Formats: sequence, structure tokens, C-alpha cells
Amino acid sequence: MDIAKALAVIDRLCSGAFPAEHVRTDTGVAGPGYGTAELATSEDFWEDDGTRREEAAEQYECDRDGLGERLTRRWGPPQVFSLYSVCVRSMEGEDVPEPWGGLSGHVPDVQLWRSAEDGRWIALGVSQWDKEWPFQLLAVVTDVDPP
Repeated sequence: MDIAKALAVIDRLCSGAFPAEHVRTDTGVAGPGYGTAELATSEDFWEDDGTRREEAAEQYECDRDGLGERLTRRWGPPQVFSLYSVCVRSMEGEDVPEPWGGLSGHVPDVQLWRSAEDGRWIALGVSQWDKEWPFQLLAVVTDVDPP
């Protein structure tokens, strides 16, 4: 992962306006009150005995933590926010606002900062939809408070 490139993408998310409708962007998805970026994507694991998957999981967590160190310099130490209960509440029928409802289905937890400048939330997480699917390092910028 290229940290400088990832920081530039996060800066664009932080400075940009959010779209009025849910859309696919050049870096991820966005909608009212949020924008996401897929900063890195691994290969898939359909033909894996588990070794490559474990190594990729460790690498993506290291990449998240390394990028998180750079963001900590800007916004201070992050909160670690579990999305497990958000996922459970969503599955039980609660209308959880985006981006949190969607993230909770494939991101177990995020590192979370709040910008003092504009009050937006900045989150980093590692996504994997299922054990055969690729990992993704995601950045999210939103003005929607975590549920």
C-alpha cells in the first residue's frame, strides 16, 4: 500500500462534498453524508488452504495501523469502535444509517477519529465479506455520528 496515495485519497474525502444520492465513485461508494474509499484490495482466496488468507489478514491490519499512525498525528489517538452490535441491530431490523449499517456487515471494527475542524468522522477498517473474498482496506469520511 502506498501511504502517501492513501492519505491523498483521505484528504479528498475530507474536503469534498457528499453526493445527494448513493453513487459509485472512482475510489469507492458515497451517499448523503458519507464517502468511502477502497485504499487497497487483496487477491481472493478461493484456492487457499488458509495460509495466504492469514498472511493477508495480518498485512492488511498492519497497513491499517501504519496509516492510522499518520492519521493520529493529525487528529490524535483513535477510538476503536466495534461494529458487531451495529450489525446485530441491523439484522434485527433496526434502520441503521449509512455508512454504519453497510460497513457493519463486512468490517468488524474501525479506528475512528473526529476532525475538530469540521466535526466529520474519519474511519479506517479492514473489510472481508467472506473467507474466500478479498480483503480491502477502507477509509470512510462521514458527518453521520456512529450509532
